[in-house]
Amino acid sequence: MYLYNVTIKLQWSIHEEWLLWMKEEHIVAVLNTKCFFNHKMLRLLEIDEEEGPTYAIQYFCNTIEDYNMYINNFSTVLRQDGLTKFGNKFIGFRTLMQMV
Repeated sequence: MYLYNVTIKLQWSIHEEWLLWMKEEHIVAVLNTKCFFNHKMLRLLEIDEEEGPTYAIQYFCNTIEDYNMYINNFSTVLRQDGLTKFGNKFIGFRTLMQMV
């Protein structure tokens, strides 16, 4: 099993709108690709939040082929949705991990 982790640090000015968008639109769209079977959304604690909060969104898939299907066919458009909506008011990085 694989875990695709997206860590996002965002500005306070978009926090509420971004959180609602993630829960009601973006995560739904990612799961609708059928590449992932589950997800978790977590807020990082014990970090400096002066500029804004940090979240980790974790998506679970069974095979590397499922992950590659997402990256090759869906990720660019879905990432662009966030950039179009929120511009440069967030930064993020992505990590793929294998369950052991």
